[in-house]
Amino acid sequence: MVYSLAASTLTLAAPVGCDTSPAEGVEPTAAEAHGPSRVLVTGSDEEMLVLEVTAANKVVVRLPRVEVGQGITTAVAMMIAEELDARLVDVDIPLAEARAKGNQYTGGSSSVRSLYGPARALAATARARLVTAAARRWHLPARSLRTRDTMVVAPDGRTATFGSLTAAAARIHRPDVSDKPKPASEHKVIGRPTGRIDARDIVTGKAKYAGDLEVAGAKPTVVARPPTLGGRLVSVDDRAARAMPGVHAVVKVAGGVAVVAESFHHAFKARDALRITWRPGPLASLSDAGIRSRLRAAVPSVGAPPRGSAQVEGEFEFAFVSHAPMEVLTAVADVRADRAEIWFSSQTPMDARESIASAIGLPKSKVRVHVVRGGGSFGRRLNYDAAIEAALISKAARRPVKLMWSRGDDIRHGRMRGASHHRIRASHARGRVVAFSHAMASVSESYERQGLAAQGGLAVRGDVTTVAAGPLPSDSGLYNFGRVSESSSSVELAMPLGAWRSVDSGTMRTAEEIVVDEVAAALGQDPVAFRRGTLRNKAVKAVLDKVAAAGNWGRPLPSGQAQGVAVHEEYGSCVACLVEIDATDPKNPRVTKVVMAADVGTAVNPRGLQAQLMGTAVDGISTVLRAGLHIDRGAVREGSFADFRYARQQHSPLRFEAHIMASRREPGGAGELGVPAAAGAVANAYARATRTKPRRFPINF
Repeated sequence: MVYSLAASTLTLAAPVGCDTSPAEGVEPTAAEAHGPSRVLVTGSDEEMLVLEVTAANKVVVRLPRVEVGQGITTAVAMMIAEELDARLVDVDIPLAEARAKGNQYTGGSSSVRSLYGPARALAATARARLVTAAARRWHLPARSLRTRDTMVVAPDGRTATFGSLTAAAARIHRPDVSDKPKPASEHKVIGRPTGRIDARDIVTGKAKYAGDLEVAGAKPTVVARPPTLGGRLVSVDDRAARAMPGVHAVVKVAGGVAVVAESFHHAFKARDALRITWRPGPLASLSDAGIRSRLRAAVPSVGAPPRGSAQVEGEFEFAFVSHAPMEVLTAVADVRADRAEIWFSSQTPMDARESIASAIGLPKSKVRVHVVRGGGSFGRRLNYDAAIEAALISKAARRPVKLMWSRGDDIRHGRMRGASHHRIRASHARGRVVAFSHAMASVSESYERQGLAAQGGLAVRGDVTTVAAGPLPSDSGLYNFGRVSESSSSVELAMPLGAWRSVDSGTMRTAEEIVVDEVAAALGQDPVAFRRGTLRNKAVKAVLDKVAAAGNWGRPLPSGQAQGVAVHEEYGSCVACLVEIDATDPKNPRVTKVVMAADVGTAVNPRGLQAQLMGTAVDGISTVLRAGLHIDRGAVREGSFADFRYARQQHSPLRFEAHIMASRREPGGAGELGVPAAAGAVANAYARATRTKPRRFPINF
């Protein structure tokens, strides 16, 4: 359902992810009060995807999602332009601030899926009303009119811009033409490879991130943090720091000691001048070896194999991994006695607003959260540690602040993907797999959800417990592998964990795809042929066939080089990846070629999807070959890209191809889809090139 809001211009709203009716008679939002149309009267856009046609002939849609580089603003602009027959340059997609109700969650590869229907319905309704307004102005049948280039066109060639019709269209409630979205067969924008609408702003510096914002009085701020995870402040001598030029305030916070200064240079210099005594964190006696041992011990039993079967077995370890978005975490906060405003990039602004309000002791209605574009996330901005901390510092310092977590802050004290240990057994008999068991244990986030003692939003409990789930029998799965069972357990440690791109699939599918290759070898079959004969889904077979053909699977390669392949299915989509690797020097392997194919249903922007797949390929290369975090006596060893060795240009494939399968079904998810297949393919290529069985990742760690 699409609602018409009371406004002086055509303003429509559609629910996103909820079933509700619009509230009316509330004060306009900042976007409404200061936007290009200067709306005087409007309804609430709580819970809504709101479209407004302005007098300046712009189509403005306040997006209840965050742009973190994944291209969602471009995809939504394409949906709107398609149904309105508007020029893409005339569509603006500002980010909506945190609302009180509805769905503002950006994650789980759900944004395009959740917005595809509402955005198109909204634009189709707007088009119908604009056409009707033009028909009544010209006294012509509405069905005789056409739309193109953000205007209505009459049979005799007369034109009227949408902006010139918006006031009249706002008064129309029953249009004279269909307000249904176009069939896919008529799409001219959706499905066409398109450059990002914000590309020029990004490369010229016009695009604003949190660190670029100029909020009145907000001063640069940094925090001195403990050397160990969960360490506590014992005492601080801040006399030297306070006496330094440019220093405005030094305040104690739960996570350490904050310095507010005239510039970040002044703030860092003063931070280094602090003399602090720390109490070690609760994991100060624990390092990698101990964590791996506890995880291994926590893995549930895979049970007894079927009688008469042979076994292919493997145990796999995955290290902690930082999100490390290119833009470091930054939040601007202005907390007053009776209200607060926060600016930062958030995938969960509604939750953040509630948590910030609770932390600073204000009603939620008195806290305003402005959502800012982010320079990468990969799950990191689902959490809002920096925003809570900025609000608390602003309150304590009694002034606005611009808090920045340095790269070292985020790698050593920020969120990370939990380490995990996997035990897999494939049982085969008479040339086929008759049972497949996967048991795993990972470091759990549950200590935070249980409301344990927290420090700066992070739990500090130090004991370790294990909770195991029994086998989960299933007759389904990606492959026809007979009886499939999965079981899991968790080890609780006081560590700041967070969802990392592809979450569990990034490790689970990687390990499983390695075992699939090893089963194929045990049965004397080619890895691609074996997969083709056992995959359940025709779409997965199709993407596998595509990469095998495009990547020339099986072509002869020199000694020390090899191909690897893997597939994955999730989010209503599927993907295959073929990798070629040069591991002549096993300590310095180089992925030379990546070919990917994906079926995501309707690909709104194939070029954006290709970019997403390229990013997942780099993620797979990084986490399998190079990048992980070590824990040394309760502290994260790595602190920058110098030692957290994410893939750089020199490690990227010399050749990359992404093939998007044609489809007219509803869109599936895509942003996280490629990570498991890419990681699995890299691992399999390395195994074949080195004739080894890699079991610990990253391999060179």
